[in-house]
This record gives sequence, structure tokens and C-alpha cells, in this order.
Amino acid sequence: MKVNIRRGTQRFTDQVPGRLSRHGFSFGDHYHPEHLDFGPMVCHDDHLLGAGRGFDEHPHSGLEIVTWIVSGHVAHRDSEGNEVVLGPGACGVLSAGSGTRHSEHATSDGPARFVQVWLRPDDPTRPPSYATTAPDLHEGAGLVPVAGGDGPLPLGTAGASYAVARLAAGESPTLPAAPRLHVFVATGALLRSSLAEPLQAGDAFLLADEPEHEVTAGVPSELLVWRLP
Repeated sequence: MKVNIRRGTQRFTDQVPGRLSRHGFSFGDHYHPEHLDFGPMVCHDDHLLGAGRGFDEHPHSGLEIVTWIVSGHVAHRDSEGNEVVLGPGACGVLSAGSGTRHSEHATSDGPARFVQVWLRPDDPTRPPSYATTAPDLHEGAGLVPVAGGDGPLPLGTAGASYAVARLAAGESPTLPAAPRLHVFVATGALLRSSLAEPLQAGDAFLLADEPEHEVTAGVPSELLVWRLP
């Protein structure tokens, strides 16, 4: 059993005009042998985009790319003909499969923040696909399934599932037992618990072979929770 705390201040940071990216794992020029992956998760990025800024069209293959919008609006376009604008609380899953191209930009009405995860798929050669959802999130609902498992969006990585909790101050959800669990504090803060000192937005738990744990929101908070094989 193992609990790792990855503070937002420990993330690898890239900044260019109009874009700030914080990488949870080794990425590009950033390398650390202890932060390469977490099971099938090879990327956990927190992006802040200025109005109209983002990532121009670029290729991907052999990845499940899961994008969660924290604030603002992000326009997604891909070579399969999908064009969609995702708002806060929306999720898009791009199964890059045998190869696709896409772009992501904040819309012109203001900045946007999104969290993106890349997973290794079971079949990296399948045809690419894209799907979105906007789950019904509200305080008191606990962990709401989004992708994989009981979620409305399929994932091409067996045993991986994604859920989101929108918490009121003082609310105490139970983190499930799993071979691996990645819990990211997207907004708000968690109180001191048996796992760690208080966590704030940008911090993450990485748990391996741990039993269930209860955490408590110190203020209104949003948790992004991955169960991984």
C-alpha cells in the first residue's frame, strides 16, 4: 500500500504567450524518473488558456485523451469532422487510435482552464472516435461517473474509470479502493486527513492498493478521480 502526494507546486511548468501548462508527469523537455506514469496514465496536464489561445492542429495516435473543462469554453476540432465547444463541467474523450489530428482553443469570450489525461489504450490500432458528455453535477451527489466503468463515455483502457465530485464545504466523500487511484483537486481545498496535510487546488493524491479513504472539503471543491488498473 502506498500514498503519494503531488503538490501543484511540484508540477513541471511550461509557459508561452497565452498559455500556461502544468504537467503532472514527465513531458517534453521535462523528465523525472519517478514521474513517468501511473499505470496506464501517462499524462495529467492542467492547462490555462488566454482568450482565443490554445493548441493548433497536431497529430495523436495510440492514446485515450480525456479533457475536462474546469472554467471557460474550449473549442475542439478534429480530422474526423467533429467540431464542438465544451463548457464548464463538460468532458470530451478522443480515442486517437490509429491516428487523428485535433486542435483545442479557448473561445474568444475569455480565458479557459481544462485538465487533460492521456491513457494507454488496449488496442492502439482501432479507428479514432470522439464523444462528449456534461454530467449532472451537484453538491451531495458524491462521485459522479463520467467515463469508463458506469460512466456515459466509453474508454479504450480496460479497468480505467473517471468520476467527478462537486463538494460543498464540509462534505466528506469516500474515495474507493482500487489498484491505483489518482485524485486531483481541481478547485477548492481538502482539510487535513489521515492521508495528508491540507490539499489545495492543483494538488493530487496518488494511491496504490489502498483501502477506502474519507476526505473532507474545506470549501466548495471539485475533485477529479481516476480508478486505474
